[in-house]
Amino acid sequence: NYRLGMALGEGRALSDILGTQRGTSEGAFTASVVVEIARRHGVDVPIIAGVTDILEGRATIDTVIGHLLQRPIKAE
Repeated sequence: NYRLGMALGEGRALSDILGTQRGTSEGAFTASVVVEIARRHGVDVPIIAGVTDILEGRATIDTVIGHLLQRPIKAE
């Protein structure tokens, strides 16, 4: 997961990263499932939802970081 995130941050495409890495980045395959389970149970998971949006090409890293930083401060 760490190497995958670093490579995404360097601007590499997810398909290229997954095609060339030696290890497993289980987060790439489970993030969307976690978001769906959380939604079914009414749990807000903004970080993993952002990760899913990045992995599925719906958002850039910068966009997700911006949205996370704009969230109101509250106890979580």
